[in-house]
Amino acid sequence: MSIRVIEPAGKWVTFLAHFLFILAAWTVVIKYLFPMAWSAVRGESVTAHVMWDLWPVAHVWLGWALLRQPRYTRWLALGMSVIEIIIIVTLLAFFLTDPDWTLWRTNWFINKIFVLICFVLILGTLLIRYGGRDK
Repeated sequence: MSIRVIEPAGKWVTFLAHFLFILAAWTVVIKYLFPMAWSAVRGESVTAHVMWDLWPVAHVWLGWALLRQPRYTRWLALGMSVIEIIIIVTLLAFFLTDPDWTLWRTNWFINKIFVLICFVLILGTLLIRYGGRDK
């Protein structure tokens, strides 16, 4: 019987996990809380400017996985990084062809830049640490 010892995350991986937690919290503020408060103050429907998605949940899950290191962590990080990078680069390309610098789209744009940076760092870390070898 083999006992798997979970190695503690190193400082860099811990940083990336906390980057994801901060991104998730910031995304909740940018996409949910701020738009709801803005709409409530202006007497609009509370959901008028909310950008619905579940990415903050996915980011918390990946952050947790980076800290706890379950067996699927590397594949989760790789899959999420590639998917996020493709989606964000595509969305930014469409946005930048005809930018709409309203309050909501500017918040969205800044959020996407930071999410892109985080996932490029995660993908780069995976490629540097595990590129070409299976551990």
